[in-house]
Amino acid sequence: MSILQHPRYVDMDKCIACGACTEKCPKKVPNEYDAGLGKRKAIYVKYAQAVPLKYAIDPEYCIKLTKGKCGNCEKVCPAGAINYEDKERHINLNVGAVIVSAGSETYNPLDHDTYGYGKNKNVVTSLEFERILSASGPYGGHMVRPSDKKEPEKIAWLQCIGSRDEHLGGHGYCSGVCCTYAVKEAMLAKEHAPGDLDAAIFYMDIRTNGKDFERYYNRAKDEAGVRFVKSRVTNIVPDKESGMNLIRYIDETGRKVEEAFDIVVLSVGLGATAEGRALAEKLGLTLDHYNFMTTGSFKPVETATPGIFVCGACQAPKDIPSSVVDSSAAAGVAGSLLSEARWSLTKKAQIPEERNIRGDATRIGVFVCCCGTNIAGVVDVPAVVEFAKGLPGVVFAEQNLFSCSQDTQDKMGEVIQQKGLNRVVVAACTPKTHEPLFQDTLTSAGINKYLFEMVNIRNQCSWVHKDDTEAATVKAKDLVRMAVVKAGLLEPLPEPILNVNQNALVIGGGVAGMEAAKNLSEQGYLTYLVEREGKLGGNALSLHETWRGEDIQDYLQELTREVEASDKVEVCLGAEITEVDGFVGNFKTTVIQGQESRTLEHGVTIMATGATEHSPEDPALIASSRVMTGLQLQQGFIKGDSQLNGLNTAVFLQCHGSRVQERPYCSKVCCTQSIKSALELKERNPHMHIYVVYRDMRPYGLREDLYREARTRGISFVRYNFDKGLKIEPRDQEVEIGFTDTVFRKKMIIHSDLLVLASAIVPERENPLSRFYKVAQNEDGFFMEAHVKLRPVDFATDGVFVCGLAHSPKPIDESIAQAQAAAARAVTLLSAKSLPVSGTVAEVSPLNCSSCGVCVSICPYSAPRMDEKTGKAVIESTLCKGCGLCVASCRSGALHLKGFETSQIMGMIDCV
Repeated sequence: MSILQHPRYVDMDKCIACGACTEKCPKKVPNEYDAGLGKRKAIYVKYAQAVPLKYAIDPEYCIKLTKGKCGNCEKVCPAGAINYEDKERHINLNVGAVIVSAGSETYNPLDHDTYGYGKNKNVVTSLEFERILSASGPYGGHMVRPSDKKEPEKIAWLQCIGSRDEHLGGHGYCSGVCCTYAVKEAMLAKEHAPGDLDAAIFYMDIRTNGKDFERYYNRAKDEAGVRFVKSRVTNIVPDKESGMNLIRYIDETGRKVEEAFDIVVLSVGLGATAEGRALAEKLGLTLDHYNFMTTGSFKPVETATPGIFVCGACQAPKDIPSSVVDSSAAAGVAGSLLSEARWSLTKKAQIPEERNIRGDATRIGVFVCCCGTNIAGVVDVPAVVEFAKGLPGVVFAEQNLFSCSQDTQDKMGEVIQQKGLNRVVVAACTPKTHEPLFQDTLTSAGINKYLFEMVNIRNQCSWVHKDDTEAATVKAKDLVRMAVVKAGLLEPLPEPILNVNQNALVIGGGVAGMEAAKNLSEQGYLTYLVEREGKLGGNALSLHETWRGEDIQDYLQELTREVEASDKVEVCLGAEITEVDGFVGNFKTTVIQGQESRTLEHGVTIMATGATEHSPEDPALIASSRVMTGLQLQQGFIKGDSQLNGLNTAVFLQCHGSRVQERPYCSKVCCTQSIKSALELKERNPHMHIYVVYRDMRPYGLREDLYREARTRGISFVRYNFDKGLKIEPRDQEVEIGFTDTVFRKKMIIHSDLLVLASAIVPERENPLSRFYKVAQNEDGFFMEAHVKLRPVDFATDGVFVCGLAHSPKPIDESIAQAQAAAARAVTLLSAKSLPVSGTVAEVSPLNCSSCGVCVSICPYSAPRMDEKTGKAVIESTLCKGCGLCVASCRSGALHLKGFETSQIMGMIDCV
């Protein structure tokens, strides 16, 4: 594979990312919002797409490269990193697989401007509004009206800008992310505003169909006071004198309304990029009619070209969690392709032997980060450095522009060795994201990684005291002083090595479970697949076709055959899990199958336990042959039920059991499934009258095409007033559905031959597996991931992963991608064969232990247990997360937390 690397005109090894070149560049940024976006359209130096942060010259705008003049950047660069003679390079790579993550771009309202964007400063895009709210944005996080810097009292968000629009310059699909980010921005705006900000979102359909998104929408509407107005706004009338923007619309009562807003935010959608199209052409990939890279529902990250995989928004509009899942899935499928070559080209990092510092005098190094202007724009960093130099035990202190950059990391390692440092303090941003990076630097420099303390002077100083430099600086000094005191008391901590059992366990034999087991087996790992029913397939046994029209039963039969035929998959049908012991790398799961009990030993666990369809609670609906659920209708299609062809009228009722007080979430699949089923009925009987009665139609992403097709085929979509209720009366020959229409605002009754309930997807509440594996369920009963964006298929409990409907409602293609992602994440542990266990764990002093058992009852990870011989508490270090709950609750003072000893904490308090 040949890659063309364009010249950067900057030596990456020399660049220290000081920003001197940008300050002296005569090309100005034309749009103030771009200043903090990581890209600059009209200034020649831009951020390179690399980590660590470096700069590169854009030849399209560089005066030196286009006209032979200027050269300011070369004159001012203190590192001599500018190289105007840099040439493009051809790089040849020998690879076995390619993963394309070309991304997307936001819609540009200037392409078809009907809102005055570009002419009216107070009309901004959603991305620009993010910059207005940001502490590193053009107004330092102070929310003001761009035209006159006045604090706004009213802000409007207009949805579907460039999406769900087939007019010139628009896109026919739903961008999927806009509704939720508009809700988020409105909530943040109300938090930023000093007064009671009036935030209004003008929408067509609110599509908050991701996990927990509906709860967030309800919170915005019911608690935060965000207004939601169902109306499509077509233009904005600016008032030049007042700076206000007039919006005219018809509200849900039919009344004509005119409102003035300080700022209007255009919620722009996502689209395919020209670079992505060009790349697809070079790689021989197919594109759809929107120029997204195409994949199938059953192979969601695989292209038609063998060995080339895609992930993220280059294949369809999607949010961050979906993109992260896709990326892991692509890595997992590529890993199964390349499993035989695993470790064959791996280079092992050379780690120096750890220096023994016991008995040495304390030598602390303090590194204070400017974080560009993120910290230095508020905190007096040089003053903090000078203060640190005078603290006891400190032998070195300096400031860094970006402490996390690779060149600073390298320099830090050199300083540790040259100055003989045996403790390190870094004052920068949050340790939640950066502490592991600095600990690795200590390890590479030959000292124990736990001889490190980090101070967050960004969040806790420059952000919260952004208008008071003195207060921010004084607080930064106090935090550094406390960190230095603690660092002086730190001791090296060992990290035990844990051997990983090379087997895997997948719980649940539906599509997600089988796909996860299949991927693991293809990567060479023996996998136990445990299913409590007597047959594999799960909910997919009742599904007819995907929204694209692919046959699910054919796919399911082939998948089941492959799994059952694999010599690396052991299928356990009719099996129930009764007991679980162990921890990451060494689980022991007891399974009862028939009358036989056996213990499965495995290193990782994947939860793919699925969910079920909500059943009607009204006995009359259950008894009626004229009422069925969406899955029951799908089963009729599979069986070829001829009675469906003779219907004259059919009604689909959306959100049955979803978006209600008992289940305040969207089940995500119902709208698309109802549309697909309605089209199937229309295909069987073109004269059938079909109605879809709904609250909000939510066929997100490219599924919008299906919605449009249904409307053109004569299927009627009727929005009803949920607050005024809905009445269903089953009779012998028909079903009567009564409701209040939102358009005509009148009561309507439909007499139908068939009523199809788009029922909720319901998880198993208080699932015993939650207790067995120490994993959490959310309020709705779905399993909770460790982090919605950073670790969307991991549990907080190491070695346990989740996929499919057990995680949240989702269609079959997303379940497959998540299963492949979970398998990929599991393989990161299995392939390591051994793992270091954190040194920050609790420890028991047996002499002080009173055997009360409080630590055992309070620990969410089941790390403490009572020793059968001594009756004293002991800590299973492999399960301990270092949260400190047991330490705080121990009434006899027998527990202490390594790295957070009482002496260390009290020393920090006493020094202030």
